[in-house]
Formats: sequence, structure tokens, C-alpha cells
Amino acid sequence: MTEIVQDALLRLEGVYTNIAQYHILQSVDLMVPRGGVTMLLGRNGVGKTTTLRTIIGHWRAHQGRILFDGEDIARMPTPAIARAGIGFVPEDMGIFADLTVAENMSLAAISGPIHSARLDWIFAAFPPLKTFWNSEAGTLSGGQKQMLSIARAMVEERKLYLIDEPTKGLAPAIISTMAKALKDLKDQGASILLVEQNFAVAKALGDSANVMDDGRMIWSGEMAELNRDGDLQERLMGLSMEAH
Repeated sequence: MTEIVQDALLRLEGVYTNIAQYHILQSVDLMVPRGGVTMLLGRNGVGKTTTLRTIIGHWRAHQGRILFDGEDIARMPTPAIARAGIGFVPEDMGIFADLTVAENMSLAAISGPIHSARLDWIFAAFPPLKTFWNSEAGTLSGGQKQMLSIARAMVEERKLYLIDEPTKGLAPAIISTMAKALKDLKDQGASILLVEQNFAVAKALGDSANVMDDGRMIWSGEMAELNRDGDLQERLMGLSMEAH
């Protein structure tokens, strides 16, 4: 395991999250450096989504600290966490199906009207959103809905983007579009915490990596180190991902 020493934008310290009678997160420690893409990896059902939802405040940490830009946000409500500079793309997309693409985007722009340069960049990244700007979001294809979900988080510059499995269930061409948009965001200097099952996307985008199992963080290090070591992948996640 390689210790990554960098300026931490986000730090989880001993975080426990219970949902009903289930103890989902158990003393989770996580550091997200300022700038670059931090991967959160592991099998299905080990606590990755719960980690993101605990950070954004959808689930409340029962114990531990969540330090964002030096401030403990563990007890803050979700809208205040969003205003502090965290954008969240949930796995279930979280768009409003009966509103237009334009209305969905406007609702996500919490600081005021969308800047034209930002909108031009989003349209360049996701051309279908411009085509269907005045269409109801519910009429979009699955891939287009995922584009809208990510674009809503990108509509303003955030200090940190939490993105939960953006390529899940998508066709290869759409995955390529998603990966390019996320790389563009990274190249702008953004800080991203990304849950992703597609290892090709993970190794292309990730700078650092954290692996979870059974509600605990079991490995942290450089993404390149994990990518190079098939035995480590096998030990941490139960399968070799080199062929993906």
C-alpha cells in the first residue's frame, strides 16, 4: 500500500453509517486530494454508494468526521453541503423526468443563471443535450439521461464532484463520451471522487484509488500501482481486471 501525501480537499475519519439495523460503513478513512480523480472501487454492495451519500448528507454519519476544505460537514444538511461546493451525480441519475432538459439544468445552477461559456462547454461534451434542450427529460434515452445527470453537476464549477457509476449499463460509444467529458473536467483542475466498475475507465481517469470491502477501506494507493498488479486486483476485488 502506498501512502499518498497531498493536500486533502476531503477527509473521512473513522466514519460509521448505519441504515436501519444495518451497519454499512465501519470506521471508514478516506482522503481525496485537491485536484485529480480519486477512484472508489470494490465489489457491489460493499459500501461505495453509501460513502458518497454520507458525504453529501443523504445518510447521516453516526460517528466520525467528514472534513471538507477544513470544515466538518458531517452534521450539515444536504443543501448546505451542496452550497459549500460539492456536486453529486447519483447512480439513479436524480433527474426530473417531467421537466425539460433546460429546466433540469436551471434548477442545478444554485448560484444563478448558467454562464454561457459553461453551457457551451457542456453542449460540446454532450451534444444531445443541446438537441433536446426543450424536451422533457423523461423522453431521453438512458445514455442521454446519464449525460444530463452529469451535466447538472457540472453546470457550475464545484470544489468537488461525487460521481456514482456514470457508465453503468451504457453502450460503449456513450461510455467513451462520458469518459472524455470527465477527462475534460479533470484537465480543468477539478477534484473528483468517482465510483466506477468499468476498470478501463478507472485506469484511464484515476490518479489515486481506494478499495472497499464489507464497509471498510482495505487499500489506498496510486491507481497506476493497482493497474500494474493483477495479483493485487485479485486479492482486493476477487477478480483480475487486467483484461477489462
